[in-house]
Formats: sequence, C-alpha cells, structure tokens
Amino acid sequence: MMGLFSSLMSSFLLLAILGFGLVLIVSGNAEVDALYAWKMNLSDPNSVLQSWDATLVNPCTWFNVTCNSDNSVTHIDLGNANLSGQLVPQLGQLSNLQNLEAYGNNLNGTIPDEFGNLTNLVSLELFFNRLSGPIPGTLGKLQKLRELRLNNNNLSGNIPMSLTNVGSLQVLDFSNNHLTGDIPNNGSFSVLTPLSFHNNPGLKPPKYQTSPLPPAPSSSAASSSVLSVSSGSLLLGLCSCLFSLHYLLVLLPYQD
Repeated sequence: MMGLFSSLMSSFLLLAILGFGLVLIVSGNAEVDALYAWKMNLSDPNSVLQSWDATLVNPCTWFNVTCNSDNSVTHIDLGNANLSGQLVPQLGQLSNLQNLEAYGNNLNGTIPDEFGNLTNLVSLELFFNRLSGPIPGTLGKLQKLRELRLNNNNLSGNIPMSLTNVGSLQVLDFSNNHLTGDIPNNGSFSVLTPLSFHNNPGLKPPKYQTSPLPPAPSSSAASSSVLSVSSGSLLLGLCSCLFSLHYLLVLLPYQD
C-alpha cells in the first residue's frame, strides 16, 4: 500500500514539475512570439533583425531590444533602421514595454488598438513613417505616457478626446498629417502649442476664451497715478519758469 502511495506521489510531483516548467516556457516565449510576429511582417534589407531568433527562451539577447532584471522587454530601438512593413497587434502583449522607437522607417498600415494595452509605455516614437488611419482612442489608457510623436505620417480622422486624460503627457507632435476636426484644449492638451498640430489643413484651432480685461486699478493705485502726473506737470512748469527767468536776466541784456 505504501509503495503504491509513494508511486502516486512521485507521479504527481513529476507532473507538477513538468506543468510548472511548461508554464514558464509558455510565459517566457510570449514576448518572443510577439516580436517574432512583427519581424515576419517587416522587410529588413539591412538585416537589423537577424538576431531575432524565435527559438530562444527570451528576447533579451536580441539586438535593439532591452530587458529588465526579470528578462521582460522594456525598450525597443528600431529608429532609422530602413524597415518596411506594418505594426502588429501582438506588440500589445509586451506588458512591461516602456519605450518603442520605430521612427524614420517606411512603416505603413494603421496603429493597432492593442497598443492601448501597453500600460507601462512612457515614450512612443513613430514619426517619419507612412502610417495611415486614425489615432487609436485606446492610447488614452496609457497613463504613464510622457512622449507621443506621430508627426510626418498619413494619419487621418479626429484627435481622440481620450488623450486629454493622459495627465503625464509632456511632449506631443501630430504635425504633418491629415487629421481633421477640432483640436482639444482641455486636460493635458491645454499646455500644448500650435506647433504640435502644424500642417493638418483639416484641423480646427481650439476656441480659446478671449483674455479678460485687466482689473480696474484700486483707489490707492489711482491716487498714486494722479499724484505722479500732477508732480510731473508741476516740475515741467517750474523748469519752464526758470528758463524764462534765465532768459530775462542773462540773455536779454546782451541783445540790447
């Protein structure tokens, strides 16, 4: 009986260990799968992505990828890499991603709605590409986002109002696109300049409130102003009298 019990316990422990190992492998490869799916949608004439090997347990040894101490992807730097192709929804699975830099390439297609799942994202740099379609409203869920540069693309549609709720937003550039509608002027957008939206002919400037008139001066300030004017007038008159007296006493006798 004890032998049977020991055998069952051994089998159970073995299955538990195998199951736990399988979970680790699956979870460890989730980011590999996401990035490899993106690689498969890209044309890479300069072999920038050559090190992106799907057989590895994690992508932390890949070039242009940075990980944290838990071997989770935090930074992707593919700026000016001469890549063509599209962004893929699987990138939304990179839950610890903080910086995504893919500017200065030939990326086309749309920005996936799944980017709204990148809740640790601090910087999204996709400028100087050929991206089209709308700016996803899901980006308004990125409460840690500080820099959002989507300028010099072919983006269209309205600016999502959800972005005004991103309180951490410090830098935004939507210039040189085909956006339409009203420019929000509330929330995080209240501190942005017109340069952030330059060269979007279909955009309407925000209806800023006219500046209020300056407050009326207080009685003491008014009295001070009157006193200053009166003092100035008195001084000017005194100078005029002194000049006239000098003329009569000094200059006039020499003319005779």
